[in-house]
Amino acid sequence: MTKNASSAHQTVSRRWFLAGLSATALVATGCASENSGSSSSSGSGSASASGSLTATGTAAAGSVAALAQAFYATLDDDQKAATLLEYSLSNAARWSNLPQGLITGGGTGGTGAGGTPPSGASGGAPPSGAAGGGTPPSGAPGGGNDSSGGTAGTSGSSQARVGISLGELSKSQLKAFYKLLKAATGTATGLGYAEITAHLAADDYLEANGGGDTYGRGNFYVALLGSPQDSGTWEFQFGGHHLAVANTYIDGKLVGATPSFRGIEPNGSFTQDGTKYNALGVKEAAFTALLAGLSSDQRATAKLSDVYTDLVLGPGKDWSFPTDHEGIQVSSLSASQKKLVLAAIATYVNDIADADAATILSRYKRELDDTYVAYSGTAALTEKNDYIRIDGPSVWIEFSMQAGIVLSGNHPHSVWRDRTTDYGGTQS
Repeated sequence: MTKNASSAHQTVSRRWFLAGLSATALVATGCASENSGSSSSSGSGSASASGSLTATGTAAAGSVAALAQAFYATLDDDQKAATLLEYSLSNAARWSNLPQGLITGGGTGGTGAGGTPPSGASGGAPPSGAAGGGTPPSGAPGGGNDSSGGTAGTSGSSQARVGISLGELSKSQLKAFYKLLKAATGTATGLGYAEITAHLAADDYLEANGGGDTYGRGNFYVALLGSPQDSGTWEFQFGGHHLAVANTYIDGKLVGATPSFRGIEPNGSFTQDGTKYNALGVKEAAFTALLAGLSSDQRATAKLSDVYTDLVLGPGKDWSFPTDHEGIQVSSLSASQKKLVLAAIATYVNDIADADAATILSRYKRELDDTYVAYSGTAALTEKNDYIRIDGPSVWIEFSMQAGIVLSGNHPHSVWRDRTTDYGGTQS
């Protein structure tokens, strides 16, 4: 059973989701309330830098803004022009779960799911950018209609990420970038900076094991939207395949850390360049513990009647939060069960800098009794179409298991959004 796009329990087709950035219709309309499923062509003028932008304004020593300025100072003139762009919803919304090469239609793609390679397979050097030619992997966008009635775009019709790719940066520039990234993200074990480090290693693994040079950390992009400083509005944007970081700052303070996308392939433990990783292991363990902590009657209450083939509020579904809450209300849970819900939420919030995470988590904790947990599929969250959602007055988190694209076996997509502070609250 499926629901239409206006329903809180719509079934979202995988093909539509992989079309990625259909929300870039916002570029044409300029207002999220007019978001539609139609896609727009790449190369919007909104990505261009403005003469009023600066990366030399006042910024507190050691702050994310100051480290953004330090990173920017390492770039040459062409790199600076690509990296420092105006702050707008049109630019901020240019994120996707897809590799950059598949958004633009130029990726070599992979060989498709063809068996799991050895865990110790080594990754090659990251490419300098998205590659051209070749056949995209299974699941790449190919047109058609999604189940909600919107038209899915082809691989070349969605707008690519803005900014500069890591593959274009020198070692010294990368050093400055990673220092910036570390300051903007959390220090909790297996989350924040550590999780992103594992995520980049996972994409290198895909590059070396069937994905081709569409994959790899060289195809991840960084942009500074607006002037990084202690006054005004700006965003630190970083992302690539299965990853989106969108930290929005106003007058030196973080006002939004969402939309935040996390997915991973390979899922579970893998070894890359001699180091063992499990990129989303902490998140997955928290979700399974949450569901295992419910009684059979509680799980029955939380169980959704529909099948969810992917995320409801993935890329392109900005400011489309359902009006109705489904599942089991957290107020009905025991104190220990409530702790499991908050712990699952924290695995997303703690992806951002520790002090900022504490502030946001305290808000979600105050709202916990009015938050709901819902799931479909199995409670193990390992099978295709297994799905869990945490939906509160502010917090919205989804986790969905997908079939493999480059490798065999299932892998997750997940998203953290906030009903009031997505894009720092910018809706148009």
